Amino acid sequence: MSAATPPAWQPVTKIAGVVDVGGPRADGWLVVMGTGKLWLVDPLGAATPYPGVAYTDDRTAETYLTVVPQLPPAASTSTAGCSFQRGDVYVLRLHSPLGLNRVDAQGQKSSFANIPNVTALSGITFDTGGAFGYRILVTGTAGAGKSEVAAIDCAGTVSVITRSAPTVEGGLEIAPPRFGAFGGMLIAPDELSGNIYAIGADGSSRTVAASGLPKGADIGVEAVGFVPHGWHGSVYYADRTTKGNPHPGTDNLLALTADSLTGLGVQEGDLLSATEGGATLIDVRCTTTCTVQPLITTATRAHGEGHLIFTGATPVEPSPSPQASPQPATSGRTGDAPTVFLVAAVTAALVVIVLAAVLVLRDLRAQGG
Repeated sequence: MSAATPPAWQPVTKIAGVVDVGGPRADGWLVVMGTGKLWLVDPLGAATPYPGVAYTDDRTAETYLTVVPQLPPAASTSTAGCSFQRGDVYVLRLHSPLGLNRVDAQGQKSSFANIPNVTALSGITFDTGGAFGYRILVTGTAGAGKSEVAAIDCAGTVSVITRSAPTVEGGLEIAPPRFGAFGGMLIAPDELSGNIYAIGADGSSRTVAASGLPKGADIGVEAVGFVPHGWHGSVYYADRTTKGNPHPGTDNLLALTADSLTGLGVQEGDLLSATEGGATLIDVRCTTTCTVQPLITTATRAHGEGHLIFTGATPVEPSPSPQASPQPATSGRTGDAPTVFLVAAVTAALVVIVLAAVLVLRDLRAQGG
């Protein structure tokens, strides 16, 4: 790919009301939220309903989620006497009482925690760095122009980090240790100002960078995510249909490949941030200072929501979805190279088998003739 050629988001699979994506799980599958329902998306792009009892909360709301990742041994030494289970899904509960729902690997849903003294919830992620005690972090509205950051441990105990953070909303992430002065901090976008903020475990807030992208409600920066070590897969983003909006969306899970971005100079540890209106994209690199590089500057019809999620940091073999429906709810990615090659390979093998059988039968008839 030429460095002058801008990357373009590609549709992976269509999911009604898609609003967020999380993971990947240990098996390489993504967890996707759409119209209050959970889905599993396999490494080739086919979606199946999440196993167990159907999740049906907050069908028209921005129900963001986080999937518990693999954690270091230090994360299991909780004073609460419990631990988070890898692969469990935690979803914002956006009706009273505001809080979190938990969905385990078998699809069993339970109320996990209530978050009081906020009027709305706006973001969720998992503390993978440990500065916040390896807890779930949730942002919510604490007042005019202010956000609360709450940390929830494995027992569902809620601790308030701050109630005076800037207004933030969307896909949140924890900065890796080498992200300049912001290592280990909670990184959060603000679509209204176009700024990207860092919030520390001590409750302090600092501006990482001004995105330089269009800003405003339903327009500005919505999601952030860090390029992982050895990245060779794709980055995913939810494109939600939003009627009457200048960026009406398509109800597709979108993807960009690693090759399309690393060819533009994107490196391990960089921060990517995408807008809600049009899914434009920047790269932020922080060492002693932070620099911003535009990657996608022309807005599309996409209406981005939720997190930026990376796959392919380590090799992952596709595996069957546990207890998933035998019939995919949606087709795989249109024109997806792995899917096309797999179909072509199977077809070629069948052709070879048939031809071999015909030749054997011909020889047998000739010998008997």
